[in-house]
Order: sequence, then C-alpha cells, then structure tokens
Amino acid sequence: MQDTANELEVDNQDIVRIQKDGKEIILIGTAHISEASKQLVERTIENEAPDAVCVELDEGRLQSLDDPERWKKMDLKQIIKQKQLGTLIANLVLGSYQKRMGAQTGVKPGAELYGAVLKAREKEIPVVLSDRNIKITLRRAFACTPWYRKMSLIGGLFASIFDKSEVSEEDLAKMKQQDTLNTMMQEFGKTFPEIKQVLISERDAYLASSIREAEGKKIVAVVGAGHRAGIKQIIENDEPIDRAAIEVIPPKSIGWKIIGWAIPIAIIASLVALGYHAGIEKAGEATLQWAMLTGGGAMLGTIIAGGHPLTILVALIAAPFTGLTPLVGVGFFTALTQVYMRPPRVGEMETLADDIWQVKRWWKNRVTRVILCFLCPGIPAIIGKVLAILNIYKSFN
Repeated sequence: MQDTANELEVDNQDIVRIQKDGKEIILIGTAHISEASKQLVERTIENEAPDAVCVELDEGRLQSLDDPERWKKMDLKQIIKQKQLGTLIANLVLGSYQKRMGAQTGVKPGAELYGAVLKAREKEIPVVLSDRNIKITLRRAFACTPWYRKMSLIGGLFASIFDKSEVSEEDLAKMKQQDTLNTMMQEFGKTFPEIKQVLISERDAYLASSIREAEGKKIVAVVGAGHRAGIKQIIENDEPIDRAAIEVIPPKSIGWKIIGWAIPIAIIASLVALGYHAGIEKAGEATLQWAMLTGGGAMLGTIIAGGHPLTILVALIAAPFTGLTPLVGVGFFTALTQVYMRPPRVGEMETLADDIWQVKRWWKNRVTRVILCFLCPGIPAIIGKVLAILNIYKSFN
C-alpha cells in the first residue's frame, strides 16, 4: 500500500506529506471542478486508509451537497427578515459561476470534496468539516473592505455574470501550479488586500488549525490548491491560531454610526429650522418634496425591477422614512412585500442557478425578481434624497 502511495505522490504534485508531532498529514490540493482532482482524492483515501478525512467544507455546504434539492426549501421570507439577502446574492453569484465552470468540464462544483466525504463514509472513516462558516467569511470580507472599495467589489462580483470565458482541464492543471497560484493571489491582493486576508490567509489559518487538531496518526486533508502552501507553512511552523478571533464579524466603526445618524438628524433639524426661517408652509413644501423625490425614486426603481403593484406602493411610502434612518433600507420592505405577493415557484428554485446568468431571465424568475426588488429601489432613492437635500438648502435663500 505504501508503494502505491509513493507512486501516486511521485506522479502527482498535488499531494504534500507533512510529518509533525508523530502525525502524518497528507495534504491534497485540488481544483473544485476537476475530474482529475476527484479521482485523485478518492484514490488517495482508498490507498492510505487514514484515521480521519478533513475537507474544505462547513456544515451548510455539506448539507447542500447532501441535499441538492435544498434550494426548493429555501424560505425567502425568513432570509429577508434576518437581513441575509445580501449574503444569499453573493452565494448565488459565486455558486452559479462555479457551477457554470463545472458544466464546461463535466464535473459538479465541489465534486472532489463530496467525493472525499462519500469515500470516507464508505470506509467508515471520521469526516472533519474544517472550513469556516461561509456566511461568516462573506460577512467578514464585506465588513473588512473600506467603503471606497465596496462598490468595486460588488461590481466585480456582478461582472462575473457576463464572463463567458471557458475553462478546460488543461487550464485547471495550469491554475493548480504553485507559481501560477501565487501570482494570482498577489495580483488579487493588490486590488483587494482585505479580501485576500479574509478569503485566503484567514481560511488558511482556520483550515490548518482544524486539520492539525483532527484525531488520529494519519490524516488526509482535501483543500483547494490555493490554500495548500499556506496550510503547509502554518502546520510545519506550528503557528498558533485563535479560531474564535477570526469568526467574529467586525462591528461598524463608531465614526460611521455617528455619520449614519448625523445625516438624518441634520435633515430633520433643517426642516424644523426652515419652518422658523421661512414659515410652516415652506417647510411643508420641502417635506413634500422630500417624500416625492425619495419615494418617487424608489418607486421608479421598483417599477424597473418589475415589482408587484403593492410593492411599488410600498416603495413610495417607505423610502421617505428609510431615508431618515441608517438601520434599514427601502429594499428590505420592497423585497419582503414582493416575496409575499409573488412567492417563487418550485420550478423557479430549480432553474435559479442557470437563470442568474441570463439577464433576460431576471424578470421572469420570481426569485431573481425579489432580488431586483431589493437592489433596484436603493440607488434612485439615494438620488432623490440628494436632490431633496439640495432643495432644502435652496429654500433658505
């Protein structure tokens, strides 16, 4: 068996063996949509018969792989009420992108990770879910990104929707080469250093900590090729890791909280001052303009999103009030109204991952329609808000 393992290691540079504190860790770097990676993982577990198998998955992603029909059970109402729709959108775009790449190579996304789980279950080997919760990762990534780079990040995320480039097995093989990966990570880090820290460095640490704490003398660990070098370095250097510290969502800074409340307070104070300066009638006109410009902008965005008539009315009524609080945006109310008035059908859940890549389908699938009703009212409402503030300022002259 050892000879077989050595041959496998010589023939495939995706495997790294680490000897540390009497434990052998067999670290496999994979591409998540590669048939070769899937076969390598299953063959290694078969040949090595480890005491535990660690995989780059969390509980939620394993449930999704165990139950591919999970999308049908998704409760959009609860997702919106818990203010998790933004996280869902990011998951949808990233997951759908990986699925489309997988369709080009004929391998489902995460097939090698799930293959490792199934092989371990078949051999009755304990499985260790070694990755951090994806929701925490995404929320930390967004929270750690400075405000002036958030729009670039969101734009890049949605730009991937229009990326039609194809990836072959040969391309995947090149991507898994260490030098290529290092170059990619360095370039990514120049543009979004905070994101690189959260997506790569922190998860390297989290995965390494989980892997070295796995019980047994021989451990097979299956991770994306981009994490292999970082994990190897951390384990070999015995670097201390505080997993709890990198599971915390950074709170908003006090400065932004102050600014968030200072603007609406200043607007209300200006309307009151206008009443004293130019009379109640003038203040009433400015207040009405505020309501019409913010509400009208949100209403226009909801119409563009193809919202239900009641959703459009809610946008008109809610935007003047949400414009005066940093706690909740108008999109929360429009999305929630839309999902109540036009709940998604089961079939639309099934086609969601494919529909998101076809812009013309966004207005036909009720799930993406809810997302549009969440996103579209915001920007016109903000434009209306700016125009209304300018009108209040001009009213003093």
